[in-house]
Amino acid sequence: MTCTLYLLVSTNLLSDCLSAAALHRSVCSLLCLLLLLPCLLLTDLRPVSVLSLLCSLAHGLISLLVMLFCLSCASNWYWSSLSLAVDPENFLVSVGVIIFSYTSQIFLPSLEGSMEDRGQFDTMLGRTHGAACIMKTLFALLAALTWGSETSEVVTDNLPPNLRPVVNMCLLAKALLSYPLPFYAAAEILQSCFLRDASNSSNSKHKGRGVSRPALMTRCTLLLTSYFLALLVPRFSLLMGLTGSVTGAALTLILPCLFHLRLQWLRLTVRDRLTDVCILSLGVMCSVSGVICAMKRLVEGS
Repeated sequence: MTCTLYLLVSTNLLSDCLSAAALHRSVCSLLCLLLLLPCLLLTDLRPVSVLSLLCSLAHGLISLLVMLFCLSCASNWYWSSLSLAVDPENFLVSVGVIIFSYTSQIFLPSLEGSMEDRGQFDTMLGRTHGAACIMKTLFALLAALTWGSETSEVVTDNLPPNLRPVVNMCLLAKALLSYPLPFYAAAEILQSCFLRDASNSSNSKHKGRGVSRPALMTRCTLLLTSYFLALLVPRFSLLMGLTGSVTGAALTLILPCLFHLRLQWLRLTVRDRLTDVCILSLGVMCSVSGVICAMKRLVEGS
């Protein structure tokens, strides 16, 4: 689902960048697929980390440009847009989007296992998530103040015509560079689950050998699945909200509490148990309500 999201947003951005050529959305999606074909040959986390670093640089540049533009419009900010009155369905879908934006669990095992100093893992995790929280909150606040109720799902669509193409090209590069990390992680999981030679495939990463034929078929299936899903989904935010409500809530709020209660029940104080139960209940409510609202919007959109 994460791969589908990146492919979907890449398609939308490429379509916008090539609007003068009037290309059909399916053609843009196919072009993005062709650009992502080299992902099939990724066998090591090092090139994936390099691509992720480039993605982070592109993301920083985009955020800086958008935030500077928002600050330049400070005299015309819509302070009334900060009203606490919200649409319940939009809010629940948004909760799924927010949860999804913090679901990094699928990457963490591979990341921690590849670190030279694993003792720094907790420090890295706390600092990066703290910085992400501050950055995302500030970014969303500035966008809401600048465009109010007219804020688009992809915020760069609100930028003026002279700035929008440049930012969209950077955003397209970011979306394409974001794809290899979840693709690599998902491919590793699928190979370890379904392929008997998964251990040999894992060892081949260090021996410099290529991708085996079964592994290549698995990766092709994963790539094509994300491609066809991206063609079927009408809106980026709804798919992101649905993904966050299903997998994001489970990985972030539900399963950790269940595991903690199951494994540490006798060692936990009453306060710790109540805390886990409260987080677990919140996760279940967010998940169920978010799925219902997102599915309803997807059906209406189709």
